[in-house]
Amino acid sequence: MTFRVFVDGQEGTTGLRIHDILADRSDLELLQIDPAARKDPAARARLLNAADVAFLCLPDAAAIEAASLVTNPATCLIDASTAHRTRADWVYGLPELAPGQRERLRAATRIANPGCHATAFILLVRPLIDAGLFSPAQALSATSITGYSGGGKKMIEQYEAGGDARLLAPRPYALGLAHKHLPEMLTHTGLHTAPVFMPVVANFYKGLAVSIPLNFRSLPAGVDGVRLQAALAAHYANEAFVRVMPLSDPATLADGFFDVQACNDSNRCDLFVFANEQQAVLIARLDNLGKGASGAAVQCMNLRLGLPETLGL
Repeated sequence: MTFRVFVDGQEGTTGLRIHDILADRSDLELLQIDPAARKDPAARARLLNAADVAFLCLPDAAAIEAASLVTNPATCLIDASTAHRTRADWVYGLPELAPGQRERLRAATRIANPGCHATAFILLVRPLIDAGLFSPAQALSATSITGYSGGGKKMIEQYEAGGDARLLAPRPYALGLAHKHLPEMLTHTGLHTAPVFMPVVANFYKGLAVSIPLNFRSLPAGVDGVRLQAALAAHYANEAFVRVMPLSDPATLADGFFDVQACNDSNRCDLFVFANEQQAVLIARLDNLGKGASGAAVQCMNLRLGLPETLGL
């Protein structure tokens, strides 16, 4: 059987990457819109309603508009924007989130693809809350360092043009402490309070690592690095795309340094616990264009269509 797939917003970074992933799939027909009609609601509506799966790679307002154009009850939308990630009538597109999530995705016609920073944060935190090692009232902070592709076309052009010495150094941003991924970080971990979250963009194309520092005195009694790593390993034991690394393993470092880009060109997320007797640092590493965006969307599409989850990834 051949499934019909349409990418609304196929000229953007996420849309282009989805096309690249799907281009050689013989089980799919990629529906194309005339570039001159890509902003024509009637032309988009025709293709959206003709598709078995349509990816929305659009700004929030445009994604909401696109969803309103769909009248075919069989069309499944996978929205890569932030517009629907905390909506109860959309299924969050993170199959590894919790037991039963894959079944919800297989049955869904409205799927909200997670944000890149949020994916890394949630994959670290949700299992630890479910295991009772974190309280939902836990006060957390997190830092995320990411390549500039996460900023979209304008930022990519800015970095690749060169000539601006300010871009040579890492640049913290969202210092108003209201990053757009925070609502989904709360909703899908079960935390009661938003983490203090500082993202940092740096002068490399792609790759992302979220780190969460911990002091064991702030955690339930008896929680240490061994228990944190064991809980993550147990939760993800049978996952194809999430790999939990050995506790404090120097072999995972390069001369003592952490490689933010080691998951690039994959749909994998690697999880780490580095700890001593008093403290720990949790780190999640992924490709912000892979498991952080386009790869995750294709993973959800495979589930929805009843195909092997890893197909093409």
